[in-house]
Amino acid sequence: MNKLNLAFVFPLGILLSCTKTLGRQGNMKLVKKSIYEYSFKRLNGETVSMQDFKGKYILIVNVASRCGYTKQYKSLQSLYEKYQDKLEIIGFPCNQFGWQEPGTSSEIQSFCETTYGVTFTMANKVDVKGDKQDPIYQFLTNQVVNGKKDISVSWNFNKFLVSPEGDWLAHFNSGIQPESDKITSFLQ
Repeated sequence: MNKLNLAFVFPLGILLSCTKTLGRQGNMKLVKKSIYEYSFKRLNGETVSMQDFKGKYILIVNVASRCGYTKQYKSLQSLYEKYQDKLEIIGFPCNQFGWQEPGTSSEIQSFCETTYGVTFTMANKVDVKGDKQDPIYQFLTNQVVNGKKDISVSWNFNKFLVSPEGDWLAHFNSGIQPESDKITSFLQ
């Protein structure tokens, strides 16, 4: 992110100063937001405000039921059970990587509960990249909005950690296990 500072002094000693923030394309202004400005729908269709999780860390994961990483549901559930007093996990099913989440909302819900005993929050299926990218993922992946970093979601089970204050903290790729020290170090 580049900043251009301009200052002009006029004959009567008047100082005019302005700052322009330049984004990725050189013309975008930083519009940093908080995760608490967003909402989503659960698998059952209920709308949830991210503000419901204010004061907790939020781990957001794009999930799929037919992926090599699907076994991470078990670790996500274990992490949730251990830290649920200070952590909320939200799984966002996504069918953009190898068509590995073709199920309906009820099929996804049944699979998660029956196979892995999932009790953490599960959202409706979304796009995590591209023209139809979900607004929460626009926040997570765009430095102009999150104020931290541009990220490209490369596969299922990418993880994003948000602070209890609603700020973007970290991104973890698919290979990082949910109970890894890289994630739990934030929670201890």
